Amino acid sequence: MGRTYIVEETVGRYLSNLNLQGKTFVSGLLIGQCSSQKDYVILATRTPPKEEQNESPKHPKAKLDDLDEEWATEHANQVSRMLPGGLLVLGVFIITSLEMGNEFQNTLRRLVFAVEKSMNKKRLWNFTEEEVSERVTLHICSSTKKILCRTYDIHDPKSSAKPADWKYQNGLSASWLSLECTVYINIHVPLSTTSVSYTLEKNTKSGLARWAKQIENGIYLINGQVKDEDYDLLEGQVLNSDHRSTATVQICSGSVNLKGAVKCRAYIHSNKPKVKDAVQAMKRDILNTVADRCEILFEDLLLNEIPEKEDSGKEFHILPHRVFVPIPGSTVMLCDYKFGDESAEEIRDHFIEMLDHMIQIEDLEIAEEVNTACVSSSVNTEASLDNTDDEQPKQPIKTTVVLKIQQNIGVIAAFAVAALAAGISFHYFSD
Repeated sequence: MGRTYIVEETVGRYLSNLNLQGKTFVSGLLIGQCSSQKDYVILATRTPPKEEQNESPKHPKAKLDDLDEEWATEHANQVSRMLPGGLLVLGVFIITSLEMGNEFQNTLRRLVFAVEKSMNKKRLWNFTEEEVSERVTLHICSSTKKILCRTYDIHDPKSSAKPADWKYQNGLSASWLSLECTVYINIHVPLSTTSVSYTLEKNTKSGLARWAKQIENGIYLINGQVKDEDYDLLEGQVLNSDHRSTATVQICSGSVNLKGAVKCRAYIHSNKPKVKDAVQAMKRDILNTVADRCEILFEDLLLNEIPEKEDSGKEFHILPHRVFVPIPGSTVMLCDYKFGDESAEEIRDHFIEMLDHMIQIEDLEIAEEVNTACVSSSVNTEASLDNTDDEQPKQPIKTTVVLKIQQNIGVIAAFAVAALAAGISFHYFSD
């Protein structure tokens, strides 16, 4: 028996209204959330055509073999930055004017594997063995309205297609819990005599990889105690546990520092969510948003040809703000990133281009306006702090994480004080 995809009805209307405009096909992405029982699809977005395709609409009809995998995977990378914790690119869709044969399925298969491989390279986290490893391909024939839904195991490049059920459901987009937190980061990356000659980007990515392990291995607390991860989010027994990170002194020849407040947000479907679902979704959003901001900064420096300093002076760069926008007709919000000199119109236009949905400027929610995150680097520093888990700290570095899980029946607020976000504590307040 194959997987079942529960799809918001607005997604069906969007797919039905896509106009081929004389082309052989239109392709795009399917966005939602995996669960052990079924997957939920809340958004579909067409991959925008290349500029040269827009400029030459009278070209002969493109063949399916002309599907540009590189362009499609770049769109997937851009869209994945816009997804809060808990949401993923679940697969790809293609709409054709005629029904296709086996060569069409081979094209879709290559595309879904290429998209997943490209996105996975940029992640600071890995999927667990228990998580769903299947991704979906959807083919719709615009003339017959026939739908063919199949899945592939992304962990097995030789896997064959499996049939899957595609079922529309009204009101799916309203059935989500919202998790929010503010993370005050202070990530200090010491530079050894060998790494000091590396670029700012390479040193920062290296430091983020080490920091990610601390976030992944952190202990999350319920009312001051560890809660069994397999219990329901608002219920269950508690366990006694303790975990602390330590600060040690390391001699180094320089440092890179990421410091400031970042807003994090995640969503989980309200169908009996477990503690581990909430914790995992928030962990991944913390990792994603910090890594994405750094990557966007380095892209901006490269685009504007701003050279890195080679002397012993300091470099200082402001990371972009996070901007949220609601999916039309949904309680779920997606995000983008904005530098201080970018206008609201530019951000709106980027949302429209990437998501192919109309966005109003008044719907934009800028998450951070003060105490924004920044990255700085310097050399010839005598000593710096690094983290280890080997012994108890004399003076632990403290970071506060505030987490809110919003639901109709009340609000859960979580607070944590630990070395580089080593723990989170949940507290429930009923109406």
